[in-house]
Amino acid sequence: MSDQQRPGRGEVPRPAGPRRGGTGRPQPGGHPPRTPARGRPGGGQPALRLGRPRPRLRLVSALLTLVLAAFTTRLFQVQVVDASAYAAKADLNRYQPIELPAKRGDITDRNGTPLATSVDAYDITADPYLFTPGQSKVGDAPQQAARLLAPIIGGDQDTIARQLSTPDSRYVVLARAQSPQAWDRIKQLKNTLSEQAAQRGAPGLLAGIIAQSTSKRIYPNGDLAAAVIGFVNGEGQGVGGLEEELNSELAGQPGQATYAQSGGELIPTAGGQEKPPVPGSTVELTIDRNIQWAAQSAITAQVKASHADRGYVVVQDPRTGQILAMADAPSFDPNDIAHADPSAFGNAAVQDAYEPGSVSKLMSMSAIINQGVATPETHVVVPGTLQRGDHVFHDDVDHGTWDLTLNGVLAKSSNIGTIEATGELGPTQPQANQVLYSYLRKFGIGQPTGLNFPGETPGILAKPKDWSDSQQYTIPFGQGLSVNALQATSIYSTIANGGVRIQPSLVKGSVGPDGQYTPAPAPPERRVVSEQTAKAVAQMLESVVGNEEGTGISARIDGYNVAGKTGTANRVDPATGTYRGYTSSFMGFAPADDPRVTISCVIQNPTVGSHFGGSICGPVFKQVMEFALKSLQVPPTGTPSANLPVEFQ
Repeated sequence: MSDQQRPGRGEVPRPAGPRRGGTGRPQPGGHPPRTPARGRPGGGQPALRLGRPRPRLRLVSALLTLVLAAFTTRLFQVQVVDASAYAAKADLNRYQPIELPAKRGDITDRNGTPLATSVDAYDITADPYLFTPGQSKVGDAPQQAARLLAPIIGGDQDTIARQLSTPDSRYVVLARAQSPQAWDRIKQLKNTLSEQAAQRGAPGLLAGIIAQSTSKRIYPNGDLAAAVIGFVNGEGQGVGGLEEELNSELAGQPGQATYAQSGGELIPTAGGQEKPPVPGSTVELTIDRNIQWAAQSAITAQVKASHADRGYVVVQDPRTGQILAMADAPSFDPNDIAHADPSAFGNAAVQDAYEPGSVSKLMSMSAIINQGVATPETHVVVPGTLQRGDHVFHDDVDHGTWDLTLNGVLAKSSNIGTIEATGELGPTQPQANQVLYSYLRKFGIGQPTGLNFPGETPGILAKPKDWSDSQQYTIPFGQGLSVNALQATSIYSTIANGGVRIQPSLVKGSVGPDGQYTPAPAPPERRVVSEQTAKAVAQMLESVVGNEEGTGISARIDGYNVAGKTGTANRVDPATGTYRGYTSSFMGFAPADDPRVTISCVIQNPTVGSHFGGSICGPVFKQVMEFALKSLQVPPTGTPSANLPVEFQ
């Protein structure tokens, strides 16, 4: 084979044979035919050129690095830099802050019988955020929910709708102290609406309504001692009476909790935090429920029979100052404040200031005897009328000249005899006025009783220099000054207690959240008159009831010596400020030789029947005193009555 016939270097020999598309015959010279290259002049075949991958890889790597860096930066921001903010947002949607109300302490009588207590109830609350269109999937969710809830919880529909339309708040109280039955009705509605809403992929309309366990205040005895106890308002705060005065002690301390919630339901175990509430203390009163019932029944019946404006009875233990009963008529039912007469609210026995009339003569007689001016048997000439300055004074009954003892002046309740006797307290009338004033103050007139009862009046007692020409003669027999019924009762308890005044009290003790009983502090006491004076005055009070010429014979009690005094005073009409009608009263204690119970009865403006204190208050005093003596198992009197003379022999 010649060199021309040999394959060139780098050339690949092709097998002999027909060429595709040719005749199959070899060309001259022994070389196979060549097919011209497509698209290239001259028919030459193009050289194969490979791409450069490194620049492309660098570009892709750079892009991936930027994307990864962006993700890493964002992840760092979310998980580290803004972690607390996002956690707070998550908690906002998941956790529900709740105030845990404390159970209000009971109020009981002296024997532990509940007068005010609390039972299980529910506060109906809501999460307004769940009523927004985005959460509820309903454009007017607050309005629709309000229409459903108002009839159940007794609220105003518009007010509820406004409460549910506050998306910035996660907690509102719609109604407090609802019954378990009310919450059951709401739960049934919630379940029904949730089932209906689930079909369209939305939460129930009432999903944001939540109930919190709490308590409701009830008064098991209805209107019994309502004036003393008071009541609580819709917010659970005390209004009036001891509910108001002792509110901080009774209310306790509310707790706090944060619960997870889902669909309006609390999930207590899902990471919640709780500070339990501290329950209120139970307060034990000095009131005896049975004696309170007797007092309230008696005064209510007499006020009704007399067509009077109102009346009150106070029962006190003179040895301790403890109040055993304090009854007002008319009263009210604290369980149904909405239908109560507002004029019956309050405790008139300490809030009404009135001129006491002849029951006030007890203080004048005590001053006279304690000052050594006279004794119960001192002779007092009592004319039918008495001229003092520009005024002419009379007694309640027309009479000629009486020759009475000082005891007789009190027994017959002579205004003229009282003016004459108190005029001897000093060499001049101004000096006598000053001495009398000092005793009135020591008896507690013109100052608070120390009970600290809401709305209590201290009464009115002007200083002697401000007494008018008539007051210096009317104050000795109980006109021209004013008192409340508890102050007047305390006067008689002071004499019954041997001349020592003990500050009245209503609270006997309390049981704290730890179950520990703490007795109330001993009330302060002070001597007003000597023991001998107190004994002498007590014997004079016996004559008022025991002597046939006395004005208090309607208060007699078989087997017991009773010391007491009637009172009938001109009444100042609070509407006009002028005298209109009468204030009728009777006050006293028994047994007279060993006093255990002091009772006062006051009736304002009786308009039917007698207006004299002995006639309408004497029977009330007797009824309540008989019950109290039996209830306390006080034995009958062991000594005969003193029987001091009424007329001077």
